[in-house]
Amino acid sequence: MSDTGLRQKAARLRRAYAPHEHRPLGGYLVAMGAYAGVTGALAGLVKATGRPVPERPAPSDVVLLSIATHKLSRLLSKDAVTSPLRAPFTRYDHPIGSGEVMEQVRDSGSPTRHAIGELLSCPFCLAVWVATGLTGGLVLAPRLTRLVATALTAVAASDFLQMAYATAQQAAEGGHDDD
Repeated sequence: MSDTGLRQKAARLRRAYAPHEHRPLGGYLVAMGAYAGVTGALAGLVKATGRPVPERPAPSDVVLLSIATHKLSRLLSKDAVTSPLRAPFTRYDHPIGSGEVMEQVRDSGSPTRHAIGELLSCPFCLAVWVATGLTGGLVLAPRLTRLVATALTAVAASDFLQMAYATAQQAAEGGHDDD
């Protein structure tokens, strides 16, 4: 099949998939290819270094990496301070509290730019990449990975305590209005 025929077929597929909305399927393919490349590189690195892969991760590591994945994904995708990392792919919309911002994906430019914008502004989407990196780190550099994951888990716990404190403080202040 010629390059033109392939492009026409891809265009028909995009129109059939989402006739009333722009969905950058080509950009998604690039992102999936990048993820497969990163995963393959991690696997190759593990094999090249001869690091043993655990048959079954310890439950404590699963919990630690789960909480660390949650925190790092939110930090990278929503934190105001990390917005320069997302700025080439997103546009600031408004603050959403607790130091986080809402951003809109830039529709202009390439489908790859759009797909990266969606990935970087979505903590759920980014969590797959973060969890893969942390899991690879657990095999390649377990002590360092556990240390970093512990710090991220402590920050996540602190976030919840800060929110609980603010809620309790608001409730206490609200209770004084009745006096």
